[in-house]
Amino acid sequence: MIRTGDEYRDSIRDGREVWIDAERVEDVPAHPAFRPIVDARARVYDLAHEDATHELMSYVDPETGERCPVAAKLPLTKSDWYAKRTAVDKVLDDVGGIITRVGDETVGEMWSLYDGQDVLNEINPAFSDHIRDQVHQLARSDTFHVSGNTDPKGDRSKRPQDQDPDVLLHLVNETKDGIIVRGAKFETAAAYANQAFIKPTIADWGTAELSDYAVGFLADMAAPGIKHICRSSFAGRGSDADYPMSNRFDEIDTMIVFDDVEIPWENVFFYRHTRAAAFIRATLHRYSMFPFVQRHLRFADLLVGVAYTNVTQTGVKIHQGVREKLAELVCYREGINAHLTAAIETADVSPAGLLMPNPALLYTGRVLACSQLPAMMHLARDLCGGQLCVTPNADSFADPETGRWLNKYLAIGDTDAEDRRRLLAFARDLLNSDYAGHRLTFQLFAQSPAFAHLLAVYNNYDFAGPAELVRRYAGLSGSVSEGRDAPLATPAAGS
Repeated sequence: MIRTGDEYRDSIRDGREVWIDAERVEDVPAHPAFRPIVDARARVYDLAHEDATHELMSYVDPETGERCPVAAKLPLTKSDWYAKRTAVDKVLDDVGGIITRVGDETVGEMWSLYDGQDVLNEINPAFSDHIRDQVHQLARSDTFHVSGNTDPKGDRSKRPQDQDPDVLLHLVNETKDGIIVRGAKFETAAAYANQAFIKPTIADWGTAELSDYAVGFLADMAAPGIKHICRSSFAGRGSDADYPMSNRFDEIDTMIVFDDVEIPWENVFFYRHTRAAAFIRATLHRYSMFPFVQRHLRFADLLVGVAYTNVTQTGVKIHQGVREKLAELVCYREGINAHLTAAIETADVSPAGLLMPNPALLYTGRVLACSQLPAMMHLARDLCGGQLCVTPNADSFADPETGRWLNKYLAIGDTDAEDRRRLLAFARDLLNSDYAGHRLTFQLFAQSPAFAHLLAVYNNYDFAGPAELVRRYAGLSGSVSEGRDAPLATPAAGS
């Protein structure tokens, strides 16, 4: 059943081993580095209980009669996808910013493996049972679920066996209760999540059918042997007034160390079988791309909003060049929106009976959203102008001595200096801060690097139709080969 925010907070007070800046964190929800983002995730839970939003955030399961989260509901219809999209928009509107790793954008990776039950059945029918059971349980349990993909990498010119074997997470033993794994993964939000779907991303298996590095399982983030070593937080580096995004929405990244962790058999989806690992790597994002790209749409809204507000305040909106640049931002925004909408409208039924958004449209939408993001951010900087990087902080505006000068020189017509300061502080945090730079880098690897995005488009696009048109129009002899080329082995995911 759906949880409350406090129930979620209590669920991560479970003795887990979390470290940040060489400090052992005793109470994750109360720690200043984690509290803002934990509160944001807790807010998602609370929205499902409030009268104004519970119908948007939850639904009644027909089998149990219980209210369950819309985010984790198996998508069977177009309405399911539109409901998920609406729920994400409601969350972002409510918290007043963009939060990415809150569960809805990672549960889809489980659905991808759910589509591979025939592959798992060939290996061991029990594994097919495991993914089916866990997908249905996750749909009802309201667990905060994330995804562990990225490896520390090591020397990528060598096989892991030819260097420290622990450089990639791998199987080290089997017991009557499960498998023992060792290694590390990087994952955003792991330190304050309940569980993670762990799977391989980089491996050179060649023709090998079996490998200790081909493992996929569900891990309890408080399991014995798991250590969370987190990067420094952006929260607290300045006031909320000066850094409204950094202080509230930093989703802290973690290196999860698996120090001989036992994974119960019921949480194991595959191990040693490279075919299953290759399947999940090739299909990992067929569902999770949708909410990932949807966040880019909201970010594009913010880019349009700050740029338009600034040029309106400063009176430069009258210039044709300014309007053309605003139009470029709008084209970026509407391009993302079109891909998302069309992917739902032309969706098709997956091997497991789920409604899968149109892969060609979703993969190309991801390329648009990610590849154009740096240019669109710079365009927004250009439209915000030089004051973005030179405006003093909020304390300077509040100080009687300096404030009188800032209030004099930053007021523009009907726009007082405080509104001007607020806009510039928000835009600076969105575009220029450490948080902004981190977010940009994160978006360029979070669902694999750009070259892998393009290869995913190639692997999922049906070239037979256009080729057949050319054959007929040009009067070519012979026929176009059917089907798609065999996919190359590429990294399937980032964080």
